[in-house]
Amino acid sequence: MLGPMPGAFHPIAAPFGDLGAAFNAEGKLVQLIRLHGASLLPPDTRTPKSLPYLKRQLEAYFSGNLRDFNIPMHVEGTDFQSRVWKELQKIPYGQAISYLELARRLGDEKCIRAAARANGANPIAILIPCHRVMGSDGSLVGYGGGLDMKEFLLRLEGVLPKAPLQPRLPLTWD
Repeated sequence: MLGPMPGAFHPIAAPFGDLGAAFNAEGKLVQLIRLHGASLLPPDTRTPKSLPYLKRQLEAYFSGNLRDFNIPMHVEGTDFQSRVWKELQKIPYGQAISYLELARRLGDEKCIRAAARANGANPIAILIPCHRVMGSDGSLVGYGGGLDMKEFLLRLEGVLPKAPLQPRLPLTWD
């Protein structure tokens, strides 16, 4: 999820702040990251064909009505990164695994650090669900979009319990 944003991006509102989506010439999603208020180049004047679908699917996901995305994507990385990103896509909605389990699924628990680095280099947040990987003790460790975003996504998917309701403050002053 780290790395420079391509020149053309399209902002997408999310409950935790804006996301930035970038597409290649064929209209495939190549990057989806949290913007963190960064000043980036303005979006390309052409609207990629899949942008409206991405916005609708993200809206449905954030409202709890979508579990699987079907947006055309194109990701570039090393062979190992590609293996990690494919493995991330196998983690079902509402479940999480540890970095150690991710390494085991890749066939070698000794590659845990390399798997964690590849997870952190994921260019398409949410759709390639790197947020579903946690520390072995269940802790929320490292996330390029910020731990608040990771916590939000895991609560949304039911991996973590819903946040308790905040007590209502009195509407009158005594």
